[in-house]
Amino acid sequence: MHSFSFPLHRAALTAITIILVLLSAGTSFGEDDPIHIEADRMVSQEQDNSVVFIGNVDASQGHINIRSDEMTVYYSQNDSSKSKTKSSTVKKLICRGNVEITQDDWLGTGKRMDYFAGERKVILTGDARAWQGQNMVSGKTIIYYLDEKRSVVERDRKSSGRVSATIHPESDSKKK
Repeated sequence: MHSFSFPLHRAALTAITIILVLLSAGTSFGEDDPIHIEADRMVSQEQDNSVVFIGNVDASQGHINIRSDEMTVYYSQNDSSKSKTKSSTVKKLICRGNVEITQDDWLGTGKRMDYFAGERKVILTGDARAWQGQNMVSGKTIIYYLDEKRSVVERDRKSSGRVSATIHPESDSKKK
């Protein structure tokens, strides 16, 4: 597991919250590439240790891209024993509305996405669908493990809905 910390002075916390999100979110995806986030608006919520990006959110880093209507980044603050500063680490992301996440040739969509940095796990809900190439699966919930590049699809137990998959086998002409 990757972790990232850097000092934050209380007086400057609000002014550099965006830097916190950009630097620590990049490390939470486990890559050395910087993360780039664009949105129509950003709101820092110090009391909740979170930052909300609102409107046409587009985040990317390396081979991972996320789009949504809203993205909330939650971080934890840790006391540093060697100085009078605090350090912060991203704990999770919650995206709402028109969510799309891609990693290489994998695409997942839903109405909501929860990303847990410690487990490097994505949970898509609300008309959750995932594609790899032309193959598609859908269900109530799709859990995708970024490092393992594997997914678990679950059905809605309260309704008659089931997991659905469409698989396109390679044709003989493609193999030649």
